[in-house]
Amino acid sequence: MSYPLAAPATLRTFIAIELPPALCAQLSDVMTRLDMALPARAVRWVRAEGIHLTLKFLGDTPHSQLGPLQSIIASAAQIVAPFECSAGDLGCFPNARQPRVVWVGVRDPAGALERLQRAIEAGTARLGYPREAGERGFNPHLTLGRVGRDVHGPVAKQIGEIVQATKTGELGIVRVDRVNLMKSDLQAGGAIYARLYDAPLGSQAE
Repeated sequence: MSYPLAAPATLRTFIAIELPPALCAQLSDVMTRLDMALPARAVRWVRAEGIHLTLKFLGDTPHSQLGPLQSIIASAAQIVAPFECSAGDLGCFPNARQPRVVWVGVRDPAGALERLQRAIEAGTARLGYPREAGERGFNPHLTLGRVGRDVHGPVAKQIGEIVQATKTGELGIVRVDRVNLMKSDLQAGGAIYARLYDAPLGSQAE
């Protein structure tokens, strides 16, 4: 006799802004260019259609916290009117000499994205989620790929140099009018994402 599988006690979640398909297509082209220029299999690329602008990674989240998280997201969304930011230029974390993550930067000249992220950070901290550590603070970016764990020394340096030398210009504009609570299911072929909740921006923005 078979029994239904129990639902997992937690969900792997994060708070993010979804990207327009046209920008995802541009990011795919950039990854293809880089893959041709970099050493074979040195970087594990993400699926372009799954790229998000992450505001807060939460990790394992009890079901009991989904309601409070929705309230935090809704409150944060109310203080920022819809806005635009742009994506372009490549970089590496932690730096180009020892790259572990390859990314495209996000420009937020009006500071609306930072205000939204700060409100989310403060709200999730009250629920016990740790604040972002390190001196970098919030650095909005779109992750393209992760350097293999066994890649070090001259090969890692070569990756950083190629990323720095690759020019993209502006890749696209993101019109931000809502913020989403997302879940991530880790599969053998990569993570599968689904939206759990979304809140529109701006009902109480100045």
